[in-house]
Amino acid sequence: MFALLATLPIAVVGLFLVVLRWPASRAMPLSYITAAILALFVWKVPAIQVAVASVHGLIVAGTLLYIIFGAILLLNTLQESGAIRAIRKGFIDISPDRRVQVIIIAWLFGSFIEGSAGFGTPAAVAVPLLVGLGFPAMAAVVAGMMIQSTPVSFGALGTPIIVGVGGGLAGDAGVIDFATGSGFTAASGEGISPAFLSSIAAKVAMLHAVAGTLIPLFVVSFMTRFFGPNRSFADGLRIWPFAIFAALSMTLPYLAVAVFLGPEFPSLIGGLCGLAIVVTAARTGFLMPKGEPWNFAPRETWDDDWNGTIQVQEEDPAQPPMSLIKAWLPYVFVAGLLVATRVPELGVKSLLQSAQLLIDWDAVVPSSMAASEALAIKSKVQPFYLPGSIFIVVSAITFALHGMSSAAYGRAWKSSGKTVLKASVALVFTVPMVQVFINSQNGAGGLEKMPLVLAEGVADLTGAAWPIFSPVIGGLGAFVAGSNTISNMMFSLFQFDVGTRIGVSPDWIVALQAIGGAAGNTICVHNVVAASAVVGLIGKEGAVIRKTLWVFAYYAFVPGCLGYAIVWSDTKGPINAGSILFAGTLVLLAGLAVSQCRKETNANESK
Repeated sequence: MFALLATLPIAVVGLFLVVLRWPASRAMPLSYITAAILALFVWKVPAIQVAVASVHGLIVAGTLLYIIFGAILLLNTLQESGAIRAIRKGFIDISPDRRVQVIIIAWLFGSFIEGSAGFGTPAAVAVPLLVGLGFPAMAAVVAGMMIQSTPVSFGALGTPIIVGVGGGLAGDAGVIDFATGSGFTAASGEGISPAFLSSIAAKVAMLHAVAGTLIPLFVVSFMTRFFGPNRSFADGLRIWPFAIFAALSMTLPYLAVAVFLGPEFPSLIGGLCGLAIVVTAARTGFLMPKGEPWNFAPRETWDDDWNGTIQVQEEDPAQPPMSLIKAWLPYVFVAGLLVATRVPELGVKSLLQSAQLLIDWDAVVPSSMAASEALAIKSKVQPFYLPGSIFIVVSAITFALHGMSSAAYGRAWKSSGKTVLKASVALVFTVPMVQVFINSQNGAGGLEKMPLVLAEGVADLTGAAWPIFSPVIGGLGAFVAGSNTISNMMFSLFQFDVGTRIGVSPDWIVALQAIGGAAGNTICVHNVVAASAVVGLIGKEGAVIRKTLWVFAYYAFVPGCLGYAIVWSDTKGPINAGSILFAGTLVLLAGLAVSQCRKETNANESK
């Protein structure tokens, strides 16, 4: 019963946002109220704890809005300076085919940005760039959200693994005994062996490399089906050789880095290697699609739902053309500053995170309750470390570098502020709901926090089949919390314990948790709100999630089946329920793809 009750805040989001198609600004207040009522009257959490969690959520929402503002400002600055027009021409010179462009920008450039910064930054960079190139705003957001899967586990230099999984497992005697028995002995004071954590990261990368092979193909197929002139999956499926090649160009280096170097750099190096390989191959015509380049229909025929308030500017004959190098320099600065501020060895990270540059918003509570573990919700903001500051700094550099007028730069600031205000309503309810939901422990009801109660209910129902459902729990954690790192911190130890309880290798179950936590980013409400806000697509969050939900289902189910096949192979043999479901799913997907292509071919011949 309590597990069912714990699903209510999520069910409210699903009903009103996805099914009834309400905007997030209307659906999320209902979800917040539901979570607060459950916390107060069922979990019997003190009102002060709910208030502290809500205030903390508002502060987190403020940091998200700051990042969104910086991303929008950079896009508007590049629009006003004419850089976007030059970048668009540069991509046309590589390939005018929109399918190729979305793979390069969303999948490869997005993976590199995820590896360097994480925390939704790829959507803040890649999505507006796609819109600047002439993509419909909704198509750009859907593509940007769909790739928030494979690279996410190693985003921000491996934070979801190092901080999420490492923090979730640290200090547990059962984990330490298992790691020691597997040959991973931690040095004194380390808690969990770095080598053991790296072994989990290698398992995560292997599962991602398998599932991620189809993600670029999903991106282009969904784009052509929902936003193409023919509304056809087949238009995207026709470039499957190039899409698979682009996937492997990223995932193979990514897997090698995870196995040999650890969890810090797989997405960053994988994205960089993929960019170098695929752009070079595209310029030489290798595996490029034959025939006419695929493009969207004329803008005037687009559905109203596709358009955001930020639109690509048309060519201005009076404005002198800008060199491609000069146009791309702001993005080079963004990538360079993100890497420089995230690599600890460079020393910039420690400076930006120092106490002198920290804003401490810890809530003031009655002294008698100040020591309560339930109220240990820390609200600290590192403004100069946030990607929003990097975007703003690069925007100012662009103003000088591109020789912009003060009037043009002023227009960029003004329009960016207006766009952020429209997104604020949804976020100021979404993030507080998340904080109330995940900080609902230590109430008089004697219950664990809501996410753990929900997960325990599912585990009790599934038993030995748990590996198939393990990624779903990780995904729900990320869906609610908006973070793979937080999902891993909440559920890693729980997943380890379930693996031990059912008699399988628990480190593989933790790896499945990390996979699901990454996949959950594709449907996470406040990530969708943030990505949509960057391009001014407000109120259409449910329409985005209805499309990305299919990718989440694939990404949770396929690794789950593969994980089941691996963990039960010793006792049930290599041919078991998991391997059969895994193979059957791939055959089904291939059959559907062939069927779609044949169906369209027959339709064209009949004409």
